[in-house]
Amino acid sequence: MSENLDAVIVGSGPNGLAAAVALAMNGHRVHVLEAQSTFGGGTRSAELVSPGYVNDLCSAVHPLGISSPFFSSLGLEEHGLEWLNPDIAYAHPLPDNDNGGAVACFRDLSRTVSTLGTDGGSYRKLFEPFAQKWEELLDDVLRPISFPRHPLLMARFGLLATRSLEGLARAHFSTPAARALVAGVGAHSMLPLSRSPSAAVTMMLGTAAHTRGWPIPRGGSQRIADALVARLRKLGGSLQPDSPVASLADLPPSRVVLFDLTPRQLLKICGDRLSPAYRSQLEDFRYGPGVFKIDWALSAPVPWKNPLCAGAGTVHVGGTLEDIARAEQQAWDGTPPEQPFVLFSQPSVFDPTRAPPGKHAAWGYCHVPNGSTFNMTSRIEAQIERYAPGFGTTILARATANTAQLELRNANLVGGDIGGGVADLERLIFRPALRRSPYAVLMTNDPRGFFICSSSTPPGAGVHGMCGYHAATAARKFLNK
Repeated sequence: MSENLDAVIVGSGPNGLAAAVALAMNGHRVHVLEAQSTFGGGTRSAELVSPGYVNDLCSAVHPLGISSPFFSSLGLEEHGLEWLNPDIAYAHPLPDNDNGGAVACFRDLSRTVSTLGTDGGSYRKLFEPFAQKWEELLDDVLRPISFPRHPLLMARFGLLATRSLEGLARAHFSTPAARALVAGVGAHSMLPLSRSPSAAVTMMLGTAAHTRGWPIPRGGSQRIADALVARLRKLGGSLQPDSPVASLADLPPSRVVLFDLTPRQLLKICGDRLSPAYRSQLEDFRYGPGVFKIDWALSAPVPWKNPLCAGAGTVHVGGTLEDIARAEQQAWDGTPPEQPFVLFSQPSVFDPTRAPPGKHAAWGYCHVPNGSTFNMTSRIEAQIERYAPGFGTTILARATANTAQLELRNANLVGGDIGGGVADLERLIFRPALRRSPYAVLMTNDPRGFFICSSSTPPGAGVHGMCGYHAATAARKFLNK
């Protein structure tokens, strides 16, 4: 490792790697420190259940990964990243055979509209204007809060996105099927569906489904990290695994330091070197609900009642809008849901490298109170069984992880929160603290530049690397002084 480093990045999640690549592309000498033995943070894969079954440790499906303006500019396909894009982005099984037993979001907007009956026209009016201007929307949404470059588009988007999901669904749709379809996407926000801006996630991820899709990487999410690592090494950057950073004294000399960490880890590392006012704001940073996750090795495909679910990359299992809202409110209020909303991915249906021939790998989680260690296995599997009778008979093995176990795998998952902090309206605007530059870390008596580049900064959660890219832009200004 060079003794003349320009930048040290602490953490090799997608944002840390994005920051490292962005700096290296501008000729800066970059070194990445990673606490774990493998690089990738939330984009790692491993044989968690049984040999031959490839499971994703955290993220599995990547609508913002394929859409990311920065990732798209890097030529990651040259480094082995291959996107597999199901025609059905996500499906939603329904109780009581409503709408034929399921509803689905196809990549083809018109096909989705045709399945929604009387709500089809409303669905088109909601999503088509943003699907037609997806690149312009991303240009404004995936960056720090500032005056928009496309003000009319953003004004229209903001009127919808700043609502609660329940409010949006009831205002635009009259059928249980359409309301459930948007509710399943809105629940990715990890907010109660009665709170704003839970509709923002529906508008972003729903529009993404009709533009670039909800793809999975062939071979697992680790391939995203591997491609970024390969790109960084090609640019001359270096990386060091098994290198936890407990204090500033653990850092090699450099001109700037970027932390792909949440505020809690930043507080531990920097301690009283942070300015008192900034430290106080970080101490007030709030984390959201956690998740309980299961990975399965299966003897056969999931026996969904409805074939739409069998052909979807992602399945939202939770029933009606009202059912999902109840489960998400319980997790927010501190109670493990009796009938949880389950986010389910079945990658081996589209990627045979994930499991031995004739077998399948599946991944699922539900939201639980932050820090909960309640075992949700039976409740999650009962929910799936409701819509896929016989699912239990296909299970060969499973690996479960509660919030504490997830945090042990990745310290950024504080209390099992996979989003880097609560994504309510206040924390979307002032994330992680009230600062002109949300990425600058305010220190006392240190000539180096310090920056935070994790999903605790704008534009927030998702595997898109834009938090890291924007933090690197701020760091470059410091380096170029």
